[in-house]
Amino acid sequence: MTKNSLLSISLLTLTACSQGVQKMTDRTLLPCGDKPNCVSTQDERDVHNLKPYILTEQANLNTIEQAALQLSGAKLAAKQDGYLRIECTSKIMRFTDDLELRVEGKNLIVRSESRIGYSDFGVNRKRANQLRVLLKANNIIL
Repeated sequence: MTKNSLLSISLLTLTACSQGVQKMTDRTLLPCGDKPNCVSTQDERDVHNLKPYILTEQANLNTIEQAALQLSGAKLAAKQDGYLRIECTSKIMRFTDDLELRVEGKNLIVRSESRIGYSDFGVNRKRANQLRVLLKANNIIL
């Protein structure tokens, strides 16, 4: 194979990997796996645990969506029955993480996980903290 052919195949492969997932099951109620690239309000282990997000009376799925879409690289991937999946893509390497949100009574269940790799170097926890700030600023959580 020529050098140009290899380069073209590599670029096509990388581009395909950075595309969004068309169908993904709701994982909000599942704990994170063993890799340190996930955080969740449903996981009790310190490395993965997020403090609860308690919703205010005026909170609804639309206001939560508006706040979440303010995060860097965020785009809506799924919205249905109290559930949102936001894809957050990094600027340089184009890695995609999934931010999943589910309204359960007065609680917002939050789960943010990298699709690939072992460690996320704290990116998902930072995103969850940024989301908390945005939700508080918009009076969506207490």
